[in-house]
Amino acid sequence: MPDGTKKCIQDEIPFELPKGWTWCRLGSVAFYKKGPFGSSITKAMFVPDSDTAIKVYEQKNAIDKDETLGSYFISLNKFDELKSFEVFPDDIIVSCAGTIGETFVMPSNIRRGIINQALMRIMLYDKALMDFYLLYFDFVLKADAQKYAKGTAIKNIPPFDILKQFLMPIPPIAEQKRIISSIKDFEKYLTDVDNNKVHIQTLVSVAKSKILSLAISGKLVKQDPNEEPASVLLERIRSEKEKLVNEGKIKRGKGDSAIIRSGDNCYYEKLPDGWAVCRLGDVCEIARGGSPRPIQDYITDDSNGINWIKIGDTTQGNKYITEAHEKIRPEGLTHSRFVRAGDFLLTNSMSFGRPYILKIDGCIHDGWLVINDVQRVFTPDFLYHLLSSDWAYQSLSVVAYGSTVKNLKSDTVKTFTVPIPPIAEQYRIVAVIEAAFEQLDNIAAALM
Repeated sequence: MPDGTKKCIQDEIPFELPKGWTWCRLGSVAFYKKGPFGSSITKAMFVPDSDTAIKVYEQKNAIDKDETLGSYFISLNKFDELKSFEVFPDDIIVSCAGTIGETFVMPSNIRRGIINQALMRIMLYDKALMDFYLLYFDFVLKADAQKYAKGTAIKNIPPFDILKQFLMPIPPIAEQKRIISSIKDFEKYLTDVDNNKVHIQTLVSVAKSKILSLAISGKLVKQDPNEEPASVLLERIRSEKEKLVNEGKIKRGKGDSAIIRSGDNCYYEKLPDGWAVCRLGDVCEIARGGSPRPIQDYITDDSNGINWIKIGDTTQGNKYITEAHEKIRPEGLTHSRFVRAGDFLLTNSMSFGRPYILKIDGCIHDGWLVINDVQRVFTPDFLYHLLSSDWAYQSLSVVAYGSTVKNLKSDTVKTFTVPIPPIAEQYRIVAVIEAAFEQLDNIAAALM
């Protein structure tokens, strides 16, 4: 938020939170105190280190995560003038200039001292929030602080009246602990990263694969028995579909059968509580693309052309397709398949089995499968990570046909059996996955 005007939090909520979570402003969870103005602490007031000297904590204490760094001290008399800037055990100090947003928690045995002008002190009203606050600060608030930083040559953290208005989602304490515990588990996979730069990309890939494996097997976050089981959601969908068939509004599909709800499917040894499995085609619409031929006769530069979405419009590792480099004439629509923003595309040829989420409308050729109507059962981000997993790739590879080039039939993908967590748990899973992936990507980028 670009100004310090108080606003109604309900008007600014960016998205709905899972049950039990709540939005709050930073100012309601902690006390914030920025260091004194630059002219308040000068070299002239520094004294040699002694038993009575008071330490001046600097920006490098936060950046290097070490309270022992630094060699500036002031006298007790000068400390009396600057006592309001004293720091205490469990205070969070934050770098405020240049390298904005680095945090460090002051340990219990810190030397008595004050912060200088390049630091900010944060004192949480409830220390139980510490780990989650630091996690959220690192992954979200740091970027927000940098976005609204002031200054030209050297950027400075936003004024307090702006910072305190930033929003923060708060999970229940028990769920905070589960999230933090999951993140710490992922860090175990990164212990060799610093000593193995040559294989960093492989290590990151293995860690991501493991995270996705935990996610789709129900081991990434704990289940909440108060959440609606996925089987209840599937039963509603089955009943709605049956009603439409009986009313003659839709036809019963070839091979239609009841949605699988038990935990004894051959793909799974044991389903987590509240989870279910079903065939993807029972809850989503799946179809193959098509090409007007010869395609060269349909390519156009006219403004009324329809986006012609090809594999070449993707970037490996990107989740979304945001643009198409070619268009086809509207007459080509009858020989192709029209898809819409929000639909999933699954590669069906050279780059077999990769999922993408559309940000544009357009037509697709037969190198794509489209999966739509996903939001009845899945959050888009959860389905994306599910289809990106090694398990999904291997499972689809078994049923794909072709020796040199793998291909999938839409009817085959319709019978693909997938796990379904409760919707609220899907949100929690995605939050942990994406926080971990961001950390992995940052580590990989920093070491290359």
